[in-house]
Amino acid sequence: MSSEKTIPSAALALGAAGVIPFLACTAGLAAGFAVPGIGSGARLSQALIVYGVAILSFLGGVRWGIAIGYESEAAQRRDFIIAVVPALIGWAAALLAPGAALWTLCVAFVLLGLLDYGLYCREVAPEWYGRLRLGLSAAVAVLLGVAAATA
Repeated sequence: MSSEKTIPSAALALGAAGVIPFLACTAGLAAGFAVPGIGSGARLSQALIVYGVAILSFLGGVRWGIAIGYESEAAQRRDFIIAVVPALIGWAAALLAPGAALWTLCVAFVLLGLLDYGLYCREVAPEWYGRLRLGLSAAVAVLLGVAAATA
């Protein structure tokens, strides 16, 4: 397998580790128990929302970084705009009631995962990045959907 297709072990490990807070908070909400250091109920929903906003903002920053390398000013401008939208959606979601916030984040992760896969399709990111983003986005979206359904 070429390096274009192979997900670097650090990216895979750190990406998977980034799903752990989504999993822990969602499991706590679904099972009705507390997560050590966070708590339960509304506090757990708040922790999940804040983490989701942070990760959306991080992913926007990744997109911004990729856009810096574009030669086309129009493509660069488009992706700079797309790069700031996740943080704005996350901020708006944080102002909503927990259930609505979690559903908003769920949809945002699905859409951003698809857009990020498009970076590979447009040949501005390696194939592994597109596959990694689809997998992680799917996992996060499922977990946020479960959390939203229990909130």
